Amino acid sequence: MSGPIIISCALTGAADSAGANPAVPVTPEEIANEAIAANKAGAAIVHIHVRNPETGKASMDPKLYKEVVDRIRDAGAPVIINLTTGPGARFVPELDNPSQAAATTVMKTAEERVAHVVENKPDICSLDVATMNFGDRPMVNAPDMLNKMATLIQDAGVKPELEVFDTGHVRLANHMVETGVIKDDKPLYQLCLGIPWGAPATAEMMMAMRDMLPANANWASFGISRFEFPMVASAVLLGGHCRVGLEDNLYISRGELASGNAQLVSRAKEIIESMGSEVANEKQAREILGL
Repeated sequence: MSGPIIISCALTGAADSAGANPAVPVTPEEIANEAIAANKAGAAIVHIHVRNPETGKASMDPKLYKEVVDRIRDAGAPVIINLTTGPGARFVPELDNPSQAAATTVMKTAEERVAHVVENKPDICSLDVATMNFGDRPMVNAPDMLNKMATLIQDAGVKPELEVFDTGHVRLANHMVETGVIKDDKPLYQLCLGIPWGAPATAEMMMAMRDMLPANANWASFGISRFEFPMVASAVLLGGHCRVGLEDNLYISRGELASGNAQLVSRAKEIIESMGSEVANEKQAREILGL
């Protein structure tokens, strides 16, 4: 890529990781502080989930999202805010009666899944164009659900980030663009690699998925765990943007826990600059993405 590279930082995620690294932010104040620190370290975008402050587990509470967003905005941070809409798509069948949902199922309506987006109107929100075995958690996003969510998101003036975890997901996302469900002359794709059981985190797979994208698309990619930083380098080489953060990886190096999201962003910045590229600031990122 000849232009500046956008770093996105995924701050906390939904995995049960708060006990695995004490740096994983849990409360709205902690998440907002991590967003501001990541922005100062070089991340133009922050991707936000929220957690129950009492348990550290994933939450969909709109009040928590509002508090995080308000804290970031009240601090005057210029960072681009990207809220998740991933939660609410987990269907786990009972093994002995698979037509019935197990107790761990969490399926929500389109309106419930985007309520915090409509309320807070971030710059961007994720849209998981994916039905897959997300590790041991089946994730179900039917096309009709995705179409309805996309409409609600765009009616609120928010740009969808099309998260794709395999080549078939790219095809569906492309169909949404081609049929006008995604009304964007610069559609934004996030190539999510290394998640069991999606596409592997390799440069070859990133290239294959990149080559399927529309010519007018902006794209970024990330790899989880030990693949986080190799995929930063691969994205730069292949002409994309990148993502790091404690949602995707808890370590700064083998056996050494990251001290926070800012440390991961700083490492990504070092990689980008060592390859002769420039890291995009918030203004440049907005221009690139058409915000």
